[in-house]
Amino acid sequence: MTFVPKKVFFTKGVGVSNTKLGSFEEALRSAGIAQFNLVTVSSIMPPGAKVISREEGLSGMHAGEIVFTVMARISSCEPNRLISASIGTALPAEPAIHGYLSEHHSYGLNQEKCGDYSEDLAASMLASTMGIEFDVDAAWNEKEEHFKMSGKIVKTFNTTQTAVVDKNGKWTSVIAAAILRP
Repeated sequence: MTFVPKKVFFTKGVGVSNTKLGSFEEALRSAGIAQFNLVTVSSIMPPGAKVISREEGLSGMHAGEIVFTVMARISSCEPNRLISASIGTALPAEPAIHGYLSEHHSYGLNQEKCGDYSEDLAASMLASTMGIEFDVDAAWNEKEEHFKMSGKIVKTFNTTQTAVVDKNGKWTSVIAAAILRP
């Protein structure tokens, strides 16, 4: 039996609790996916998969359902520390070719920098499989322009969540996820 997802939606969340696990659970609730059995998978965007809204993606799903996801997550209890999690997406111009989803999590990166980094990762992975030559040390804007000018990569974007850890040292978690649907 093969399962190739036809739809993908993106979500993100933040959670705070006295325990690390509790903060992760709260982040899942914030993202709307706590009631599912999440199975993490690697970073392939299925060929031809349609990107749908979170609302459309959650409709028709049932508690306890096994759900495949690409997820970035990070937790900390260090007061006032900036944490971030991001999913970068790179879609090829040719819908019969798979794209890439990249997960990145970090300390100290704001939303824009973390998002750009994850987007750069996804685009670089896709570009390398398509034979697009690029300067790995170039700034993201330069690479993005080069990728899109090649005509082989049509779109890149990211879904990023940041938070500042609770000032009293409660556990804080952030997640970003791509949910793969039939």
